[in-house]
Amino acid sequence: MSITREEPSTAGMDHGGGYLRGIGNVVGLELRQRLRSRGWFILLGIWFVLIGFVTLLSWSGANASREYSEVAGGSQPSSAGPMIFEIVVAFVLLFGLLVAPALSANAVNGDRSGGTLAILQVTLLTPGQILWGKFLASWIAALAFLVSSAPFLVIAVVLGGMTPGHILVSLGMLAVELAVVCGIGVGISGLANRPLFSIVVSYLTIAALVVGTVIAFALGVRLTQGTVLANEADYQQSQVYLPESGQVPSGPGYVCGGPLQEQRTVHTERVAWLLSLNPYVVVADAIPYPPRAGQSLGMAGVLGANGMLEGISQGARAALAGPAGTYPCAGGKVQASYLEQTTPMWPLGLVLQFLLAGGLMWLGWRALRTPSRKLARGTRIA
Repeated sequence: MSITREEPSTAGMDHGGGYLRGIGNVVGLELRQRLRSRGWFILLGIWFVLIGFVTLLSWSGANASREYSEVAGGSQPSSAGPMIFEIVVAFVLLFGLLVAPALSANAVNGDRSGGTLAILQVTLLTPGQILWGKFLASWIAALAFLVSSAPFLVIAVVLGGMTPGHILVSLGMLAVELAVVCGIGVGISGLANRPLFSIVVSYLTIAALVVGTVIAFALGVRLTQGTVLANEADYQQSQVYLPESGQVPSGPGYVCGGPLQEQRTVHTERVAWLLSLNPYVVVADAIPYPPRAGQSLGMAGVLGANGMLEGISQGARAALAGPAGTYPCAGGKVQASYLEQTTPMWPLGLVLQFLLAGGLMWLGWRALRTPSRKLARGTRIA
């Protein structure tokens, strides 16, 4: 009598659907653990209340600004939609950068400390399945906070001045940034042995992306001293921007004349790539803005009249253009103070962020491989 031995179908040994099933099992396990915790729901409720409070304050501020403008005789936007949109997007990104590391930075070493990681490792699940499952579970948990803030972005469309396209693009970019932060947190969690250490390092990494990139750019600019060929700019007094009048000048504000000479300046385009790592630059630069050809606003005008996010995008584009595209009368040409979205910076930023998160995930994958040749002192196995 012949006995046929049937091999069990495993998620970790076969390819294709089996590999995805293994990832799905880890995701389901992680999400069930999160749903059992009341803290996650409490945090989600606090998030919803905070976003609603910020939206209410933005709406009140926009109404007060419009009423003051009407009394003063100036001109202001007719709706509060753009202000609410920009403030809510900036606020959601800020708190997303704060919440996502807390949801992902102890995903691996938290199980190691609790003695449950070894149970997964002795199964037929591969290190890649474990890591991808924990990453997707953390990202889904973070997306719940993003979904809860979506109704307040819709309010901006209802109030006018914004389109559904702005909402879709902003939500998509926010979701991508949350994925990057979760990838960084899970990768560091796989590398570090202590949950507290990995959480602190994750927050420091996010702080380096948000604040450190700006500091590094400012320091790097000092090392890019150089010259540019330009002639003299003759500023016309009639074209000076007067904030109290609320009027934007229609012309460039100056004319060029005289021979071309070398002028000392800084070449910001050499270190502009540092700004592309900043999550705020990526999100702000990806949002489509209405065409403003022929306007000469200057940075103060962009920040004041067109919004904070558009001002961030303009500042990044000016740094990328360098003196050839921003220095007055460079090459004998009058430079446009508003840079159109012809050379976006956000694709470069996403590539660099993906490389950072992917590199950390790869290192975390290496740390999860078994059997381990060397373990740190005090590492819990089971």
